Amino acid sequence: MDVSKMTVSINKAINTQEVAVKEKHARTCILGTHHEKGAQTFWSVVNRLPLSSNAMLCWKFCHVFHKLLRDGHPNVLKDSLRYKNELSDMSRMWGHLSEGYGQLCSIYLKLLRTKMEYHTKNPRFPGNLQMSDRQLDEAGESDVNNFFQLTVEMFDYLECELNLFQTVFNSLDMSRSVSVTTAGQCRLAPLIQVILDCSHLYDYTVKLLFKLHSCLPADTLQGHRDRFMEQFTKLKDLFLRSSNLQYFKRLIQIPQLPENPPNFLRASALSEHISPVVVIPVEASSPDSEPVLEKDDLMDMDASQQNLFDNKFDDIFGSSFSSDPFNFNSQNGVNKDEKDHLIERLYREISALRAQLESVKTESQRAMLQLKGRVSELEAELAEQQHLGRQAADDCEFLRAELDELKKQREDTEKAQRSLTEIERKAQANEQRYSKLKEKYSELVQNHADLLRKNAEVTKQVSMARQAQADLEREKKELQDSFERISDQAQRKTQEQQEVLESLKQELATSRQELQLLHGNLETSAQTEAKCTAQVTELEKERDSLTSMVAGREEELLALREQLECSQLQLASAQESMCQLAKDQRKALLLRSRKVVERMVQEALSQLEEPTLISCAGSTEHLLAKVKSVSSCIEQLEKSRSQHLACPEEISDLLHSVMLLGHLTSDTIAHGSSTSLRAPPERADSLTEACKEYGRETLAYLASLEEEAPLENTDSTAIRSCLSRIKAIGEELLPRGLDIKQEELGDLVDKEMTATSAAIEAATARIEEMLSKSRAGDTGVKLEVNERILGSCTSLMQAIQVLIVASKDLQREIVESGRGTASPKEFYAKNSRWTEGLISASKAVGWGATIMVDAADLVVQGRGKFEELLVCSHEIAASTAQLVAASKVKADKDSPNLARLQQASRGVNQATAGVVASTISGKSQIEETDHMDFSSMTLTQIKRQEMDSQVRVLELENELQKERQKLGELRKKHYELAGVAEGWEEGTGAAPPTLQEAVPEKD
Repeated sequence: MDVSKMTVSINKAINTQEVAVKEKHARTCILGTHHEKGAQTFWSVVNRLPLSSNAMLCWKFCHVFHKLLRDGHPNVLKDSLRYKNELSDMSRMWGHLSEGYGQLCSIYLKLLRTKMEYHTKNPRFPGNLQMSDRQLDEAGESDVNNFFQLTVEMFDYLECELNLFQTVFNSLDMSRSVSVTTAGQCRLAPLIQVILDCSHLYDYTVKLLFKLHSCLPADTLQGHRDRFMEQFTKLKDLFLRSSNLQYFKRLIQIPQLPENPPNFLRASALSEHISPVVVIPVEASSPDSEPVLEKDDLMDMDASQQNLFDNKFDDIFGSSFSSDPFNFNSQNGVNKDEKDHLIERLYREISALRAQLESVKTESQRAMLQLKGRVSELEAELAEQQHLGRQAADDCEFLRAELDELKKQREDTEKAQRSLTEIERKAQANEQRYSKLKEKYSELVQNHADLLRKNAEVTKQVSMARQAQADLEREKKELQDSFERISDQAQRKTQEQQEVLESLKQELATSRQELQLLHGNLETSAQTEAKCTAQVTELEKERDSLTSMVAGREEELLALREQLECSQLQLASAQESMCQLAKDQRKALLLRSRKVVERMVQEALSQLEEPTLISCAGSTEHLLAKVKSVSSCIEQLEKSRSQHLACPEEISDLLHSVMLLGHLTSDTIAHGSSTSLRAPPERADSLTEACKEYGRETLAYLASLEEEAPLENTDSTAIRSCLSRIKAIGEELLPRGLDIKQEELGDLVDKEMTATSAAIEAATARIEEMLSKSRAGDTGVKLEVNERILGSCTSLMQAIQVLIVASKDLQREIVESGRGTASPKEFYAKNSRWTEGLISASKAVGWGATIMVDAADLVVQGRGKFEELLVCSHEIAASTAQLVAASKVKADKDSPNLARLQQASRGVNQATAGVVASTISGKSQIEETDHMDFSSMTLTQIKRQEMDSQVRVLELENELQKERQKLGELRKKHYELAGVAEGWEEGTGAAPPTLQEAVPEKD
């Protein structure tokens, strides 16, 4: 579809006329979104419309946009989300107007924003809200929480729809037939989209509420039911009022809701629910949206009507009149009046046939609508039956599972009953065994009574009784020994005491058996009854004594048990005291660790201003690394603190974190102090103050690490803030390289080498010019000195020129061998550090040559110092040595160009030595000519001059010492800055040579 055609349709659909939007324009906009797969064209046109100043434009925009969200391409929602805030602002603005379309626009915009938010949160729902039951279940992901939230969002969505519905009806005058006026149709037209949305939302809300009631208690869903009842009443009333309007009768078939709302407390009521179906006839369209017939359509219509008339005429009069049906002159016997009557009668028949045709079409259309509605109802019933079938299948599965579980329970019950029967049988057997034992005991008692009457073996019984008495004495002694052993071992094991008691009982049983044996022997004894009776009495007394002894042992055993319980109580008390002691020790250990760490931090703070740190200039990178380590340590400390509060025994990690924090804090303060010595004054003061503040906050944080203190009292925000300040200052102090783009490095190298060569040539020309002037104006020693100095400078410039040429050749060889398929510029950009070193060295050589020529010019003119010329020669020699080092850092050691470069470097060193020698010699010659004359001075004057000379010598020596220290610091600082800027610390460039390496000393 052409974009211009869509733009025209949008402008025609959204205009200032108070008429309904024409369907063909809206359809064109919808097709346009599907053609371009989005709404870019729509929004580009709408953004140019004054929606905020014209309510009618805004109302029609809302209608068209609502149609696009429902029936347009799915990307319409994505393309419209960026304008959601603008729609909200426009809604609030139109809400301030209480008349006309102001409130309508405000509520409609709020509805559109709610629709966009709903479909954004729930992307499974299409814009027209048409979904099957299975898709609705998938939207909730079978989670009752999702269904609960989805129901709430549908209530909010439906509330906005009903609000717009009610507001539109309230704005109309129902006493008149407003639905047939253009103004009324303009307001009612958007309600068709609202009715479509409301029917689906109502259906989905009912199904979701039935699903929620099957999973959640009824009391929990009371709020949902109340809100549904309120919306049900409103929607039912609005559907009823809408169906009575003439405007809607031929455009849409509005469903009617049931008389009573669904009963969600009865699960079977879901089968009685019928989904409301809204039917829009295919041929239906609003009066304002009738399609415009083109010229061809009109011609086709006329042709069809003419053919219909011809066919009907032929049926009546025959085909002979079809060629010229109105040529009545050729008909015999028929006059003109009869022809007119015939024509009128035919016209009447045609009109009747047309009316019958229209009625047939109307009836067929009505029947078609009824059939479609019936089909929709049957489909809804089929869906419900399928849903009920699925529920029945689920219920069957659930009942089958319950039946299996009941079978298992019945089997377990039968097993338990069998076990109970077996136990009862064993109990009966035990009871019978007990009865037999009781009878046996009665027999034994009876036998014992019989033994008392017998006195056959009294003598033998007495002897055996004495033996038994000795055995009893021995057993008594053994019992005493056993008791002593039991007393000794009572505190160790209670079980052994029970075993000893069992052994005593067994020995007693043995004694009883021996006594029974003794009674058996009494049966065979023939002694007198009196002696036997006395012996038996004595034996009974012994038995009583043994029984009392056993009772005493049992009492002693009870006493030992009481002692054991007392010992256990003492042990538990000791354990509690040990736990308290361990807790106190952990607390003391944590306190000592914290004190040690605080002392470390305080010492670090006290050393900030000590002189020992003045010469210890630190690295900014080390400081930033320490700051990062401290941040990680604080996180570990907070985690260890939480673990310690949860489990007080876990204190090792906390102690380790506290000690590590102390060491890292001390190192950070020390590195911060040393780094500030290399920083500018303002940055140095800021860094020092930040380190001090960090130390103080660390001490405060450590002081808050009490064992009973809650976690919220140990806040590390202040420490992190201080670390952030230190990090920010450190990042500002990081050295910056050359501010050159990498793609410009290759050109810059060639430019600098060319500029250096030009500077050397210019310096050589100036020296020649100065030599010519000196020869013209100077004579004698001065001319000789000037010629020697300028000649040595010329030799040095020539040697430097040779060195630069050799350096260019070597660089060209390095680039050709190392760049591969890349261009020289790409090679220079790839090796940016090395390239920057070359650029810096070239600049230094050119600058040194210019400075040396200026110094030589001043010396020749008599206004300069020989020392300046010496320093300049040394400096230019060092610069050329730096260029040599930077050039050969990537060269092959066997390269012939490297050998030539080294040979040229030695030539520069020799030429520099010549400049130094000629300068020193010239200075000596000049000084010899300017000797002092002391012939006219007195002794006092000479003594005074001597004292002044000594004072001057001391002052000069002191100044010399200070200047040497200053020179050393400057060289160190220059070395560091040059190394950072040119990459010497990374090994990609060469370090600047020292003065001793560049220029050999010459006496």
